[in-house]
Amino acid sequence: METTVHHDGSTSNCTEGEIRQETRDTNISTPGVQNPIQDSTEAENKEITRPVETSANTKTQLERLLEDLGLQHHYKEKLSMSRILQIDEKTITDERTKCNSDLPWYFLKKLMMVNVKARNVKFTHESTCDAAAGGSDSDSDIDDLLDSPDTDDINPLDIITALFLCSDGFVQLELALKMSMCQFSVPLLLPNCDTKQCTLMLWAMRDIVKNCRPLSLSESKGFIEDRIVVSKLPMVSFVRLGECSLSKSEMLNKLLSNSQQYHDTFIHRNVENGDCPRRISNGLTELSWYLPCGNNNMDIFSEPVAIANLRGDIASFETQFTFLCQTSAAVFVFFDHLDSECKLLTNQHRKIFLVVDHQSQRFSRDALEKVKKKLNLRNSHILLKKKKMNDADFVKEMREKVNYVVENSEMKMQIEQMADFAHELGIWVDEDCQECQTAKKHADAITSKIQDILQYKEDQLSLQGELWKELTCLEKEEFQLKKVGSENIEMYKSDLQKQKAKLREQQNSYDMSNAMTCFINAISAPGTERCYFLKWMRMNLDNLSREKLSILREAYKNKYKNKNSENNEEIKEIDRQLSNSSLGIEHFFREMGQIYEASVSLPETNLSRQQLQHLPKLCAELLLDGFPLELVDGDASNIPLRWVSDVLSQLNYLVTPKSKILVVTVLGVQSTGKSTLLNTMFGVQFAVSSGRCTRGAFMLLTKVNEDIKKELKCDFIIIIDTEGLKSPELAKLDNSYEHDNELATLVVGLSDITIINIAMENSTEMKDILQIVVHAFLRMKEVGKKPKCQFVHQNVADVSAPEKNLREREMLLQQLNEMTQAAAKMENKVQNKSFTDVMEYKPDTGNWYIPGLWNGVPPMAPVNAGYSEAVYELKKNIIQVLGNCETSANDILEFTEWITSLWNAVKYENFIFSFRNSLVADAYMRLCTEFNKWEWEFKKKMYSWTKTAEIKISNFGRVKSQVSDIGQLLTHLKSAACSVLSKWETMLLDNLAKYFKQTDGHVYLVEAYREDFANSAKSLRREIESSVHNQLTVATDVRRGMTELDKIKVNHTKELEGRVRALIEECRKNKVNMTDKKLDQEFDKMWNKMVKEQVLYKPDVMNVVTSVDYYLRDNLSRKGSLACELLSQKGLKDCGLKPFKYSAEGFLNNVKHKVRKLFNYKDHVMALQNIADLVIMDCSQFVTEKVESKNNYHDTFIQEILHRIDERLKNIQDVKKDIHFEVSLKQHICGAAAREFQKMHEDFIQMNDPYRCLNQNKERFRVNFKDEFSERDQCQKKAAEFTEHCLRPAVEDFFNRFLGPDIIGEMNTRFQFSTRMFFQYSVLLDLLSKDNFEDYLTYIVSYERYVRRWILDEMLKLLLNESLSEFEDQHLRSSINSINDAIRKAQEKEGGNLQKLIEDIRQELGEKLVISEDALATFMIPENVNTKEFAQFLTVFVRDMAEAVREQFKKTTIKKKIRNLDVKLQNELFKNLIGCGKQCPFCKAPCEAGAKEHKEHFTSVHRPEGLGRSTWVKTEKLTIDICTSLVNSDCKFRSNATNGEWHPYKEYIKIFPDWRIAPDKSLQDSDYWKYVLKRFNSKFADVYNAKPADIPDTWKVITKQQAEESLKRSFNVK
Repeated sequence: METTVHHDGSTSNCTEGEIRQETRDTNISTPGVQNPIQDSTEAENKEITRPVETSANTKTQLERLLEDLGLQHHYKEKLSMSRILQIDEKTITDERTKCNSDLPWYFLKKLMMVNVKARNVKFTHESTCDAAAGGSDSDSDIDDLLDSPDTDDINPLDIITALFLCSDGFVQLELALKMSMCQFSVPLLLPNCDTKQCTLMLWAMRDIVKNCRPLSLSESKGFIEDRIVVSKLPMVSFVRLGECSLSKSEMLNKLLSNSQQYHDTFIHRNVENGDCPRRISNGLTELSWYLPCGNNNMDIFSEPVAIANLRGDIASFETQFTFLCQTSAAVFVFFDHLDSECKLLTNQHRKIFLVVDHQSQRFSRDALEKVKKKLNLRNSHILLKKKKMNDADFVKEMREKVNYVVENSEMKMQIEQMADFAHELGIWVDEDCQECQTAKKHADAITSKIQDILQYKEDQLSLQGELWKELTCLEKEEFQLKKVGSENIEMYKSDLQKQKAKLREQQNSYDMSNAMTCFINAISAPGTERCYFLKWMRMNLDNLSREKLSILREAYKNKYKNKNSENNEEIKEIDRQLSNSSLGIEHFFREMGQIYEASVSLPETNLSRQQLQHLPKLCAELLLDGFPLELVDGDASNIPLRWVSDVLSQLNYLVTPKSKILVVTVLGVQSTGKSTLLNTMFGVQFAVSSGRCTRGAFMLLTKVNEDIKKELKCDFIIIIDTEGLKSPELAKLDNSYEHDNELATLVVGLSDITIINIAMENSTEMKDILQIVVHAFLRMKEVGKKPKCQFVHQNVADVSAPEKNLREREMLLQQLNEMTQAAAKMENKVQNKSFTDVMEYKPDTGNWYIPGLWNGVPPMAPVNAGYSEAVYELKKNIIQVLGNCETSANDILEFTEWITSLWNAVKYENFIFSFRNSLVADAYMRLCTEFNKWEWEFKKKMYSWTKTAEIKISNFGRVKSQVSDIGQLLTHLKSAACSVLSKWETMLLDNLAKYFKQTDGHVYLVEAYREDFANSAKSLRREIESSVHNQLTVATDVRRGMTELDKIKVNHTKELEGRVRALIEECRKNKVNMTDKKLDQEFDKMWNKMVKEQVLYKPDVMNVVTSVDYYLRDNLSRKGSLACELLSQKGLKDCGLKPFKYSAEGFLNNVKHKVRKLFNYKDHVMALQNIADLVIMDCSQFVTEKVESKNNYHDTFIQEILHRIDERLKNIQDVKKDIHFEVSLKQHICGAAAREFQKMHEDFIQMNDPYRCLNQNKERFRVNFKDEFSERDQCQKKAAEFTEHCLRPAVEDFFNRFLGPDIIGEMNTRFQFSTRMFFQYSVLLDLLSKDNFEDYLTYIVSYERYVRRWILDEMLKLLLNESLSEFEDQHLRSSINSINDAIRKAQEKEGGNLQKLIEDIRQELGEKLVISEDALATFMIPENVNTKEFAQFLTVFVRDMAEAVREQFKKTTIKKKIRNLDVKLQNELFKNLIGCGKQCPFCKAPCEAGAKEHKEHFTSVHRPEGLGRSTWVKTEKLTIDICTSLVNSDCKFRSNATNGEWHPYKEYIKIFPDWRIAPDKSLQDSDYWKYVLKRFNSKFADVYNAKPADIPDTWKVITKQQAEESLKRSFNVK
């Protein structure tokens, strides 16, 4: 039979064969059904006409309803929690429901946020919207209203029934739990109107935990807490027989509600859509409970009772009715009219209470009398609503009846026990499925053996006990070194590592316990069974913990009442047991993590390790299934980093490429509802039951749906729940503040947005919390993270709270500012004055006010609707803030790196200076690489521009110019240089600004370095500007000096040409047969005569030494009278003749020096000698460059040398320099340079002596003379000569000017030269591969000399002729094209002879090539040469020249090519890669900072100080201490910088404020240099005249491969 309920509540039955056609089914079109999986909105605004149903067999009632609701696909493929909890557009929008298919999702959305309005499901019809908007005012409006057709609304009970039918067991579990929290009735028996089968929803109610205080416990203030399915309660059922004018469900709501607050526990006809016909929910039996709070004035019933409500007529649902009669203490039957036979009631008459409405028209007194007699009922079993009785009186009487049953009935039953009755009646039980039963069996097998929780943990979960806590202590001590005492740090750390290894060995020595074997086997089962198993485990363990905790609390209360000095220890012991008696599923996963971490310490080939490699993947799969992962172990306060990292790596593998995540975290005081807030917001299930607060931190994964991925730019949201700050349990510990700081720093660092849960009522506590939180945010700002935050004020119910709390918000901001200043002082970052300096925060938008959770007094209070709505608004805001994040989301592997780096950093006392993160390193490296490219483009452009300007200057006076004076040209070029420099500086700064605007690449992490790079750009401009101006000035002065010489050379050439032509005329007049011999004789005679008649040019030879001495004195004049006195003691000519040796002044200093040398300690004098050697090498290199350029000396050269010396000395701050040292060093360098420059100047004069040039070209003039005399056609020969002697040298000069920058650009693209850090990595890796002690020694002792040589060697390796040919061809084509264009343009100019043609060619090439004046001087131009033919020949010879040059390039070695270049590649690359040149003040490792103008120096790898000659004074042994360990210890140091006073290493920043020495992010980071010292310990000792260092045992086992891996980690090389 199929039952249909009419609007008046009556029912009618029709057989399966009958056709029941309803007008609304056939005449009304309904919106199309959406696919809930795809969540498509395509059909949102369309209407599809439903076809007329002509046969009942076409679709069943259930199928039609599911189709209307859009759930038809989920009837077989059940809804899962991952589908329901995923974040999609509907979860964060307030769009109205537009069709029936929206209703289930609306219900789920509201229910998951525990909103008591969830059942108010009704979509808004268009007609309703139109009416609300205002329609026509015609007379027919009232008629239209009266005749309005039936709507297509659906009863909420049908929606709930449909959702339960279409959900898997885990969704049903969650639905029942959330409905119970809302104080909604939950399904007990779920009907299926198609199969006529119903199901006992035992599993669905398993998660419902209720607590109450019955009358018996009201005095002791005790309470009962238990799962509802195992609670023995009397159940009172309410059913209907036939038609009834009373609303049974409404009466039940009144029965369960007290006078202060009415609540609709059951849906009834007077709620929204409650009067709609029920299509599939007849036969549904709902269950609710009344639970007393222990207050007589408020409690309706003094004992707990279950209330069941059967929907529909029991005549149609005999099975359900029978089940209720067998399981209930009483059954209340509502009816209006009874058949006197009453067969249904006959067998159950003892439990039956009749409820009848006397006011009903169908009421029959006689029929009631007959039934009473037949059932042998007393009057007390009949509840009659009399004609003058109102609902309140009727409910009061009903309560009395129910109360009587509750107090007197002996029938109390667990819902679990009802399963047996269900089986007898053929009712299905949801727990009967195979997966559930198998999982239950596995879970029970583990938990049934738990008798004593503490003992069980020791026996079965032993790895996470004392061993893990000891490991945690050792790990923290490795970082903090608090107990090192006077022991050598590296030895101490080595001992700690050995202790850790022993503990891991001890862990590995244990066999896996039976419990863990069963647990791992169970979670290795297929997906559904595994999920059931974990749910069973959690519930079983909660039950056990609840029971144990209840006993302990009672014992604690009894002892505390009688507290005295004798039982203090007993109270402490109970307190300890309370802390340790918690046993949850997280303990099993924690043990699994320890099993895995211990196995990882075994060799890779070990079988045990291999057998456990699958564990991280199991856990990753569970994360995807929605189970939380313990991030921070709450008991040990530690993170098992290897375990968590490998789990997340497996997760990344499972979801790739969809691995982008955003992170939401909550922080706040303990027991303020943080977990509840997250559960309400995201529908998740962080543990909030069993009286156990969250310990540690847990993370949970929520999927982001496709429709909102674009907005959020991520695939998942990770939600992190944390233990409360200021925990009373931890408050007893000395380090509780540090613990809270660690946790807050970790989770804030991991978060994209942090919810700060604060309680305004406790200002002292709030200040403590704010201090911790602000501290965390300050730390994040300093390391480049920019998390957002939202302050949540809970339990603020007043709607005017935001306005009223304006003053409180301002006070909050004031307190935040105070906390910021305090935190900044602690972290030595006092520049942060206010909270807004640390992060973006606006009091108006950063605060949320949320009312209390419960609406009334628990346990009968539902969740406050205001709470749910406020949390929903907060959720929308959080999603919006996340969507507006300028930064890109991390992927899972990047998130893993943040966990590792943050957790390692918080273990140190000084977080900010200890933080090292590979993502930050990556971002910094990318920024350096990009900036290096922009910087090189800038340099290359200015180099090219300068060379072109120099060509213009060199050609001045030789080609036509727009200015007549070379001084004007210089001024013009300097002005033009400033314009180009400004343009490129702006471009560089714009590129930097654009780079920081991008959202990917984690650029926000290096925001702190932005100013450094901007300053570097400005500094680069100043540096290039100075260099360009100097070069232009030098070129101009050289050109000025050459002007007179050029005139002399031109005059010589003209005179010689005249004499040659006169000689030719004379020889021709003689009419004598002139042989070659005679011509030679005549030419020699003419030449000798001309030379004798020449006035010899005597140039002024400059005294360079005098000039250098002048500039040296000028430089030292500002250093005081002592400097001048010292300078006058020794002449500059006598300086620089011998290697520089600086000796200490005074006898005592000499003695000290000798003693120190005896002990091999690099004292003040030795340090200064090293500095002097470096400065001398740098200046010598500069002098060599200038000398090799073969130009004339210029005073700017010595000025540059003095500037370099000053810069070098200024940058060395850790060694004190006296005036004796500075004067002697400058005298030495300037003396040597003066001699070199003097010779350079004299060589230049000699090379450009006109007389020498004339004699040098005598033979070419002789050949020209003979050719002209013989009247040979010289067109071809002159073209060849011009090509070979004038053009080819100009082309080769062009190559040498412009090829260098191309090679440098090419080198910059190579890994080893791309950044300073990669350069350092490559040098160290090369040293490791060579494994040569001498190389290491040179690198350490003479770093700059070694890397200069290394750069050259590496460049020669990388540069092949093939790699250069592209650049050579490019420049060759460019110059040849320029020459051909010049020839063509010169030809186009009409008139003129060969002289004019050559001048025009030279003019056209004036800005490209420099044609030597000397070459042109020897080029005699014959008369009557055909310029056209000359040009044609010239074109051919130029082409041939190109090929010849190309062939020459192929044959020339790379070394020779490099040597010929104007740019000294080795020096340029050195300048780019050496950076600031600063070295670590302790170990002398070089700075690697990318921007030249950086504020802080750092290096990736520090080294043992013994490698830099440091020895112990007493033992003379090399020291093994590494500064990365020392700066985190209590050791002290003294140096020149401390004036010989001892100073703590921890406070090194006060002495060396521009150095940042971060502790190693892992204890293996220094393995490279440990390996080097271990490898060459004796050799270093021999060279340093010391004894070999005592090498720690852990260093001795470091392999070459481990050293290389350490290097890769340190430099973040993948």
